[in-house]
Amino acid sequence: MKVVVWLTILQVVAAKAVPKRQVCSAQDFSTGTQLGVALGATSRFIPGSSVEERQVVATTEALNIGPVQEEYHGIYFAPVRTSSVSPRVSVITTSTSSGTAQVLPHLSTQVPQTTGVVITSLNTIGLPTSAPIISTSISKPVTTLSPTSKPTPVTTSVLMGGTSDNIFQPVATDAPPSVIGTRQDHPVPRLGIQPQHAPISTNKFYANFFLGSQTAGTWTHPYSVAWSKGGGSTQSWGMSISHIDADQRVYGPNSAATPVQYFINPIGIQSLVLSAVELGASTTLSMDTLTAFSASVNLLPSAGAAPVITFPLVQGMGFVTAIYNGGTPVIQTGIFFRSITKATLNPKLGVTKYTIILEDSKTWLLYASGSPIDFTVVNHGLAQATSNFNGFIQIAKSLSGDFEALYDAACSVYATTATLSGSANGATGSYTLSFSKGGSAHTALLMFALPHHTQSFSPQTASAATNLQLQTTTKGLATAVVADSWAMVENLPTTMGFAPWSPSTGAQKLSFSAATIQTILSVAQNEISQNMSAQSNLNSMYYSGKALAKFASIVYTIHDLLDNTALAQAGLNTLKQSFAVFANNKQQFPLVYETAWGGVVSTASYATGNSGVDFGNTYYNDHHFHYGYFIYAASIIGTLDPTWLKANKAWVNTLVRDIANPSPLDHFFPVSRNFDWYHGHSWAHGLYETFDGKDQESSSEDAMSAYALKLWGRAIGDSNLEARGNLQLSITARSLQNYFLYTTTNTIQPPNFTPNRVSGILFENKIDHATYFGANPEYIQGIHMLPLLPCSTLTRTPTFVQEEWDTYFSNGRAEKVVGGWKGILMANYAIVNPKAAWSFFASGAFDESWLDGGASRTWYLAFAAGQSSLPPPFVRFFLPFGN
Repeated sequence: MKVVVWLTILQVVAAKAVPKRQVCSAQDFSTGTQLGVALGATSRFIPGSSVEERQVVATTEALNIGPVQEEYHGIYFAPVRTSSVSPRVSVITTSTSSGTAQVLPHLSTQVPQTTGVVITSLNTIGLPTSAPIISTSISKPVTTLSPTSKPTPVTTSVLMGGTSDNIFQPVATDAPPSVIGTRQDHPVPRLGIQPQHAPISTNKFYANFFLGSQTAGTWTHPYSVAWSKGGGSTQSWGMSISHIDADQRVYGPNSAATPVQYFINPIGIQSLVLSAVELGASTTLSMDTLTAFSASVNLLPSAGAAPVITFPLVQGMGFVTAIYNGGTPVIQTGIFFRSITKATLNPKLGVTKYTIILEDSKTWLLYASGSPIDFTVVNHGLAQATSNFNGFIQIAKSLSGDFEALYDAACSVYATTATLSGSANGATGSYTLSFSKGGSAHTALLMFALPHHTQSFSPQTASAATNLQLQTTTKGLATAVVADSWAMVENLPTTMGFAPWSPSTGAQKLSFSAATIQTILSVAQNEISQNMSAQSNLNSMYYSGKALAKFASIVYTIHDLLDNTALAQAGLNTLKQSFAVFANNKQQFPLVYETAWGGVVSTASYATGNSGVDFGNTYYNDHHFHYGYFIYAASIIGTLDPTWLKANKAWVNTLVRDIANPSPLDHFFPVSRNFDWYHGHSWAHGLYETFDGKDQESSSEDAMSAYALKLWGRAIGDSNLEARGNLQLSITARSLQNYFLYTTTNTIQPPNFTPNRVSGILFENKIDHATYFGANPEYIQGIHMLPLLPCSTLTRTPTFVQEEWDTYFSNGRAEKVVGGWKGILMANYAIVNPKAAWSFFASGAFDESWLDGGASRTWYLAFAAGQSSLPPPFVRFFLPFGN
């Protein structure tokens, strides 16, 4: 159970006299048994408590018993310790109609710290700088694979989506297969994490609090928070709060260029810091109740002590909330106070309001719910309460007085977590974020939605959106929504299968000419005869997965698109043998289920001591990329040979559960390790502290992982998994087109950055048009192309592909690209000019070095031919819902 503030109600007297408040003495402090006489139970008021803990609290709310309010009769509270706090500067106190203001003198020597720090370099600690393509030379086959005399009959027709009221049901709940070993240790310690039954999410927004120094930021959007840990301009031990406006961004390296290479939001700006007198050099930070959307962060005066402050962090939270457990609040700032005004009329009973104006002329609102509280300004950077406090303080940034009424109405309640639900009905999918809350049960939450949310809001949720918008770091403007849940609706690509596909036409029966079939078949016969084992049994789960996926797509193409089932069967038999090396866990670095965090990882870092080996797989980097390729390959094998599924389903499902477990009922894996259902895309960054937050470098491999999930769900007959994959893919497409892939009409990202056409590496706090492995345009653009699959036409619209091509690769520039990147560029070009792509791959002068070792000329030819056979996809598949 998480530690939260306890307002211990000691006695209720059914008095009907004049309202009065009585404060018990220290010797009267007890556990509340007298209250139990009146209510029929012992009760403690627990903001943000669990369902079972709130049962008695609900009774107290029915009797209007809550935080200290003068109208309540004969309620005894825990003792309030008052203290004398004196200003150290000449503070002028003035009274106005709105409140009592403490105005500080003009700064003479001190300089507000408003610029912060920007990190312009890429931190590659634990991250290899290898390119994502397999560049080793592929030997020509010694012999040509002979067709099998008796191919297994199978059909791969695409079925329309079904109906399910609950698509977030477990894939499985049993332990991973015994062939995957188990160990209890992991190289990364779980700093400050309190024991909990559920596995710990490794790739979520709050991970910096349990990694490294524990001082790197956490971005909840639109706010960010970070543990000061005695540092920064305030040298505080509390939690710093920051919000960055668009005019504070740093562009570079040439800020006058269009496009700039990067834009960065400064870190380390301590606009406000919520702390307590009791916190100091012995302060420690702990965490509990970690979920896919939330975590509680506790500040303890010393190791093993009870928390003085708890911060419930939830993505999109409208206020930064600090729950005080009897400590004496301290408000600090590195920007310095200009004035602090206590409101004459409080917004609600039991809520005290302060307006804080800083020296950067920005206004912040403070709401204190609980026992009465007064702050005395000590100096330009410090205000201290005159007594200890039981309750919670909420902070919000005010853009103008026009929105204060909105904040006033929404204070006294805070989000504690969120739960995800969803349904599918044919080609329509919906998902709902339902927020749990603490504080006032009858007040609707104010939460901030990102642009891709508001575009897909249901009509009812859209009606709860307000005009209040705050800038986020990398996701445009966040919109305040006053509601306890949001419902979003998406069109699902249910007709997308293994074959080339168009968003505007859906599934179409492809019919290639005899000449086209013969051209592709002549290439396929050679590629299917290559040594699959040598190409796939590598020391990298990433490269091995790519190789298996390559051969799986060749087998599919031969079987379905070329209708040569005998040759396909021969290739399938070899593919199953190569896949079996991994399903039997006999690869160079076997997988292991480690219980420290709860996941399946490569043993490469255990064996080598290198945290960056295999792109950091052991440290939970890129799992959705690595395992997505395996899941895609398994989908084709299982579709073409359903008898294969019985022996291999559990192993593949284990990979699915590692990256995309949909339910807390599965106790072996965290819910949705990689995909972030708030941001609408995945995070690749694992267990490494990072001062610019989580990041993702390949948006196309993100889409591939969702595509693989839907195909695997179809292959094994799990309609809920297939629906989740469809929904995740739909959301990913929408998010990528807002945040990663930029047409000239994009208004989300800065206009001097969008001409880059792609993000490069998108962090939580910055976007850098770069890669970890090189700066060539084909690298930066191409990593958002590979692998080229049917889902590529969903995420990468023709308009985008053409604009990107014209920016970087037209007029012969693509011809100058060398290596496997040339093949990637030309396969991508098939989305808008399939005839040119076909001519390139069908040319007799084609150089095999132009292929990524994880891609095939067979599939690229089929992809181009398929796009030529489909009507031009001029209709954008995703439009804002209701528009």
